[in-house]
Amino acid sequence: MSDKPLERRSDRTAIDAFIDKVNTLPVNVESQGRLIFALDATASREATWDQASDLQSGLFLAAQDLGGLSIQLCYYRGFREFKATNFVSQTTQLLKLMSRVNCLGGITQIERVLRHALQETRVWPVKAVVFIGDCCEESVDELCHAAGELGMLRTPVFMFQEGDDPHARAVFKQVSLLTGGAYAPFDRNSPQALKELLGAVAVYASGGAKALKDYSSRSSAEVKRLTQQIK
Repeated sequence: MSDKPLERRSDRTAIDAFIDKVNTLPVNVESQGRLIFALDATASREATWDQASDLQSGLFLAAQDLGGLSIQLCYYRGFREFKATNFVSQTTQLLKLMSRVNCLGGITQIERVLRHALQETRVWPVKAVVFIGDCCEESVDELCHAAGELGMLRTPVFMFQEGDDPHARAVFKQVSLLTGGAYAPFDRNSPQALKELLGAVAVYASGGAKALKDYSSRSSAEVKRLTQQIK
């Protein structure tokens, strides 16, 4: 765990300015699958934030031979702070943003992530949502209602759990099931497993179920278990 204080390491104005700049970059969403990469940036995840920053580049790499991928980063932290970029197609843009953000104490806002995904997919279909978190402090019924709406729109959510909190595991599994997505736990000490799982979702978002099946056939046991959950 980092011994740095839980105050911001960067000025919020600078972060907002960067997001505004990213939002002006054109992306041809018609030719690329759209994926939302959502992260819990509350204090409990400070130790692995840099790891998530490093792994996000694998999303683009896994999809580059399948027509590419447009990714939107969103995260929550602190007192009801929620940020989302536009959809971008270059890993350096997301990495720059993530490197400017630190984790800040607060409660989870998973429902807000799901509601945001609903709003985005009603504008233009979102092929998949990735969520990485370690706990849940919200109404399960409200979360499941939003998840059910995403399921009706065929927007699967892939819930990746850091740690072994039993309540989070139960909620994450319900959310993934209702959306038609999948659930997988990961160990912060085994970043390769998470990298492969993220790659699998990127392949699914850019190439569909057939591409994922092919990717799974030459991947780890974790990826195979993930693939088996998708209807």
